[in-house]
Amino acid sequence: MDSTARHILDLSRRGLLRGAGGLAALAATVAMPRAGAAQPMFRSFPFTLGVASGDPAPDGFVIWTRLAPEPLAPDGGMVRQAMEVRWEVAEDQRFARVVASGTAIARPELAHAVHVEVTGLAPGRLWFYRFRAGTEASATGRSRTAPAAGAAMDRLRFAVAGCQHYEHGHFTAWRHIAAEPDLDFVFHYGDYIYEYRGRVPGQPGWGPLVRPHLGEETVALADYRLRYAQYRLDPDLRAAHAAHPFLVSYDDHEVDNNWAGLHSEEDGRGRFPIAVPPEVFALRKAAAFQAWYEHMPLRRAALPRGPDITAYRRLDFGSMARVNVLDTRQFRDDQPCHDGVRPACADAARPEAQMLGPAQETWLLEGLADSPARWNILAQQVPMMRRVLSGGVSMDKWDGYAAARQRLLDGMAARRTANPVVLSGDVHVALAATLRARPEDAASAPVATEFTATSATSAGDGVAMTPGGEELLRRNPDITLFDARRGYCVSEATATRMTTEFVALPFVTREGAPRETAARLVVEAGRAGVQRV
Repeated sequence: MDSTARHILDLSRRGLLRGAGGLAALAATVAMPRAGAAQPMFRSFPFTLGVASGDPAPDGFVIWTRLAPEPLAPDGGMVRQAMEVRWEVAEDQRFARVVASGTAIARPELAHAVHVEVTGLAPGRLWFYRFRAGTEASATGRSRTAPAAGAAMDRLRFAVAGCQHYEHGHFTAWRHIAAEPDLDFVFHYGDYIYEYRGRVPGQPGWGPLVRPHLGEETVALADYRLRYAQYRLDPDLRAAHAAHPFLVSYDDHEVDNNWAGLHSEEDGRGRFPIAVPPEVFALRKAAAFQAWYEHMPLRRAALPRGPDITAYRRLDFGSMARVNVLDTRQFRDDQPCHDGVRPACADAARPEAQMLGPAQETWLLEGLADSPARWNILAQQVPMMRRVLSGGVSMDKWDGYAAARQRLLDGMAARRTANPVVLSGDVHVALAATLRARPEDAASAPVATEFTATSATSAGDGVAMTPGGEELLRRNPDITLFDARRGYCVSEATATRMTTEFVALPFVTREGAPRETAARLVVEAGRAGVQRV
């Protein structure tokens, strides 16, 4: 058993079996200097889940932490009372030159997480931050402000990763991402957690069982909080968050596999003969969105309102790039043709089909129309490229929402959007493709380029090519790359080109995998489509 597993099991025994006693002991140690917020003293280190930053702007960014001295215990081992947390941002790692500081309130209603929107910083540079609670200090995090609006940049460098099923492997990909130099941000496309019930050794299930989930399938808020705490305890994931600012989004597993808008996966079809009504599923969505917000470096604008959340947003990086972070789950129609991989049915061809929803789609096209950026990035979840598979197309991807995809491609072409690049994930393989004006017509003009990052762990160890991959490339000439190993992407944009390195790990079912380059692909400015280096 590795050290992380021993640590989690120890925390589980102390937290889950002695939770009530631990809370009572902790309550006895808390001093109350004034009404409203307690000045905490802790029996054990409260910053067990690390620190994070996100959504960089020219004058600042969000910094995050959560007080959880017993992270796998109910309420993280905290008393249900608001606590003061101090924060600092400095020019140097030793905090000799502190430039911003203040206090935030860690509230029990939000799992004692804090989200500080730091402002007043100089643009385009590296900063260091930390938190203090009582006599305890957090780890030090690094973050970057975005360049000033319209400022020239020599380059923009970012990573793309997601699909990190805890049970399927070690988070070695995140250790390598933590060590990547000079990243302006990391885009996490989603599937930060997996909601499934923990596997039982020796029982059948999807993927390998490397380290088990704690608890049952996540349904209630306490379930989701426990699952995020287990993932956040991983030292490689904590290191990546501390090293770089993140742009986070969510896909399906943060809530429920293949959920779509108002609809649960348990929709009364196929394997789920008893449907979950939308009004009941809304309760699960509310719990899932709250836990996601509590554990991500997000601004107050993303605070959920029950089952509703505004997670789509836009960030500019000088004159180099406009990044549109999209939500392809909350506003989509239910998957057509009974979901799965199927031949297209009439429902998949509906002209009113919605993937982004009318409001988000309009917002996106307006932002693409007035963008001053050299590169226009659509950071989203599921592949937009046409993927004809042996059994048809996947109804959960943009292939199942062909009219919505066509409206977006038409909109980009009509607005002459400069250098659109789509980022995606979800399918646990690395892909690169040219997006054409009419995806089904290989002779139509290229409009955009798509890079799909493989999973960080989901599906366990992989190989570069599979029979299914060979068939995919044969059926889809606009798909240039297929690689079924685990890993992530690193892209570097300049005024003339965007180069994307597909990083592969030879294994994740044991620790210590080296970083390998699977491919390097290029998009030339002014020329949509993928080229190999």
